[in-house]
Amino acid sequence: MELVVERCAGLDVHKDLVVACVRYPGPDGVRKTEIASFSAFMADLLALRDWLCSYNVSRVAMEATGVYWKPIFYVLEDAMECWLLNARHMRNVPGRKTDIGDAEWICQLTEHGLVRPSFVAPKEIRDLREFTRYRRTLAEERTREAQRLDKVLQDAGVKLSSVASDVLGASSRAMLAALVEGTRDPVALADLAKGKLRSKLPALRTALEGRFGPRHAVLVSEILSHLDYLDEAIGRMTFAIEEAIAPFAEARDRLCSIPGIDRRLAEAIIGEIGVDMGRFPTAAHLASWAGMCPGQHESAGKQKRGTARHGDSWLQRHLAVAAMAAVSSKDTYLRAQYRRLSPRRGKQRARKAVGHSILVACWHVLATDDATYLDLGPDWFDRRNAPAVRARRKLSELRALGCQLYINDDGTTTVVLPAA
Repeated sequence: MELVVERCAGLDVHKDLVVACVRYPGPDGVRKTEIASFSAFMADLLALRDWLCSYNVSRVAMEATGVYWKPIFYVLEDAMECWLLNARHMRNVPGRKTDIGDAEWICQLTEHGLVRPSFVAPKEIRDLREFTRYRRTLAEERTREAQRLDKVLQDAGVKLSSVASDVLGASSRAMLAALVEGTRDPVALADLAKGKLRSKLPALRTALEGRFGPRHAVLVSEILSHLDYLDEAIGRMTFAIEEAIAPFAEARDRLCSIPGIDRRLAEAIIGEIGVDMGRFPTAAHLASWAGMCPGQHESAGKQKRGTARHGDSWLQRHLAVAAMAAVSSKDTYLRAQYRRLSPRRGKQRARKAVGHSILVACWHVLATDDATYLDLGPDWFDRRNAPAVRARRKLSELRALGCQLYINDDGTTTVVLPAA
């Protein structure tokens, strides 16, 4: 078998243990193998790097196991070429399932070029990714905390959410603070309303009559404090993201031209896929990596139903949000695509198809300098066919509805509608 890498290494990574295998040419031309084990603590990882450098290893490959590969990858990436391998691309030989056997097998696959590396973003994108993921986690926790607040109010018989559209607005926060401090008079509480909410004073007085007791006051006080902390944490994360996204601000602004993508979603998408599309030769490669396209399963010349791969779950969630926003936009290609697919494929698959289209648009916007999104228009699915084809389809639909068509002498067509 052809030898692709002369000096390479394979790592079998665990939480507290790293087993390394190095293969290199010996003095007599025979391939030599060296095995060593290291702990996952930083001092031993530095020793692992020095050990690999002593053999002049040019490429080291490791299998993705949870998050345990990350510190090892970050220590080695500046000293040599690092490959992160997909566990599904490797199958060990039967009867050799040991840590040493796994490391040797990874090393042999790498030296013969039988595996390919997974996408690992550069350091700047990795930093941005950690910030955007944590900000979304904080935002989701804030949503859950707001739901807990309404649950406590419902338990107390306070129907504030039935009248006020925002339970955490300025008026609602003033009423909740007064409830915590001991005010129970619904008239006095309703008078704290501001702005447009004052037009609902009678309904507010009725909604604020309840059995709000000391237990509810303690819970609401803690929830409001937690919400204040989450708001401050989200603000700090947003500031950190602004600093991390600064080198890619121009790419972020161009992504915002795609329907359904706002500033926050653009930052999150860049954090997941980066701005250099050279890693993905085509938009189809990016969609496949993200798990946003159907799987392929062909056997005996027959095409069977295939499931999509797992892909990047964070990116899929961002695209799902973008798709929901895009289908609500008016006079766009994405809305027309959703309305065309949802009746026969279902809403969930239609939204995923819209997310796939958004991701393809992201690839083209990022792969081309100074490119922005150009919408095809809501009538694209009609315009893509020749007028004669569209006319025949419309006539077929009329016949299916029971209409009678007559061709006149001057070439025009008369349509007779069916009886009511």
